[in-house]
Amino acid sequence: MNKEQILTELQFKAIRSSGPGGQHANKVSSKVELSFHIENSAGLTDRQKKRLLLKLGNKLSKEGFLLLQCDESRSQHKNKELIIKRCFKLLERSLIVPKARKKSRPTRSSIEKRLRSKKISSLKKQNRSKPDY
Repeated sequence: MNKEQILTELQFKAIRSSGPGGQHANKVSSKVELSFHIENSAGLTDRQKKRLLLKLGNKLSKEGFLLLQCDESRSQHKNKELIIKRCFKLLERSLIVPKARKKSRPTRSSIEKRLRSKKISSLKKQNRSKPDY
């Protein structure tokens, strides 16, 4: 993943933030919307693109754009920084391939311990029954 290349491919749009805010919110576009087209990116390999499309399928639009929004701050520049960090963190997390789990058998001692405990509980329950005369 080439971050510098991806950074040039990111598209930003400033829109008015929702919610209360008085006069300032009504005239300033501080909310930032980031859009990134994964399939057309030159900063990602084909394998990375496939993995991102698989992992981020629910966050993608029908056209294949990753859309993220940020309106945490009153500053447009701060929101832009936050959304870039969030985007790269999301991409990095999605590209991590988990290690395959190796099947393993239980050890002989753990099997014996389990059988011993079953035998003990079985005896306990047998001792609770009424005696035969």
